Amino acid sequence: MHYDVVVIGGGPGGLAAAIAARERGAEHVCIVERAEELGGILQQCIHNGFGLEVLGSDLPGPAYAQHFINRVYQTGVQALLDTMVLEVTSQRSIYATNSRDGIVEIKAGAIVFGMGCRERTRGALAIPGTRPAGVYTAGTAQRLVNIEGYMPGRRFVILGSGDIGMIMARRLTLEGAKVERVLEIMPYLSGLKRNYVQCLQDFGIPLQLSHTVREIKGDRRVEAVVSVAVDEQWRPIPGSEEIIPCDTLLLSVGLIPENELSRRVGVQIDPVTGGPIVDEGMGTSLPGFFAAGNVVHVYDLVDWVTMAGEVAGRSAAEYALGLAPAAVRRLRVVAGDNVRYVVPQLLDPESLTLGPQRLQLRVREPIEEKVNVILEADGTDIWRKTERYVRPGEMVTVQLIPDLYDRLKLATILRVGVRKRK
Repeated sequence: MHYDVVVIGGGPGGLAAAIAARERGAEHVCIVERAEELGGILQQCIHNGFGLEVLGSDLPGPAYAQHFINRVYQTGVQALLDTMVLEVTSQRSIYATNSRDGIVEIKAGAIVFGMGCRERTRGALAIPGTRPAGVYTAGTAQRLVNIEGYMPGRRFVILGSGDIGMIMARRLTLEGAKVERVLEIMPYLSGLKRNYVQCLQDFGIPLQLSHTVREIKGDRRVEAVVSVAVDEQWRPIPGSEEIIPCDTLLLSVGLIPENELSRRVGVQIDPVTGGPIVDEGMGTSLPGFFAAGNVVHVYDLVDWVTMAGEVAGRSAAEYALGLAPAAVRRLRVVAGDNVRYVVPQLLDPESLTLGPQRLQLRVREPIEEKVNVILEADGTDIWRKTERYVRPGEMVTVQLIPDLYDRLKLATILRVGVRKRK
């Protein structure tokens, strides 16, 4: 089998990439998806909140996914479902397997990585205590409730204020369960403020910042957790322990981009994001390899994942068809004051002659007052904008306008910082 563009992963980023590649002119486009259906995590996200940026509609996850699944088939993209990719070579050969065809080899003119991300588990946190039933990641519980129709417990504690955890706090409450507490080890919220308001505050679910789970109690089933307050270095504060009776502990403590394939083929990985280092076209360090969505970095909104997928798909099609412009040089985009990371990490200044380019970043610390987002080219301020606040759980987007071309064309480093307004 040979395709112009192969997309690995059929979630929102992969769907958008495949459609964009086809619409850019790639005649033969295929999505390889390990699940039995397209749509990825969206299929279990039955709450609203998807599509406001991209479609101008507030949709539940399955409806948002179906919009793009329909377009995939309308544009003639092929989908290889229930198929696991085993290996990808630098020559863009893909070895995959399924129960129908055994092991297959797929050759591609360009490849888009869209494998998404996975949740951190109890093993990654090393929570002491027994190992009873009743400890789930929030995403697993979401699938059990929304897809399988199974309630994993009746009395919950949720560790972590990530978006999935807060959304599940509301979902479980609506199903008649009692959510005793949401504990967050950081001194600030990890997820979106809107989810805090709509999912916790509106349902009277308490959130305790600077708290974590010190121990899980129970033999065959969770019977309680021991919570504890922590200091600035996350060290337990003696005497602050509290036993919270519950039968289920949900973990919503972060997501990890799935880059095993990326690493094995030799794509350069950003140690901060855990995803490939990419340029403005979502191209990776390997020619002909692109990446889109949560495999690059964990987004706060699925709409942004879709937009990144569109960029990657177009770039992959141009590469496969021999239409991709040769980069003149790459400007390094780096994190400055109070910025944890910026994506993309590389920028061809010439791309600004074709139109605006998007930078997205996350801050290290929240600032609940007006701030300036400042761009520095080789140490000189070249642009700034004001934001009402910044929070680690909410991405900041910067549109680089073409007028900046003259100030960037000879620069070597573009630094992005966030500072309080004076």
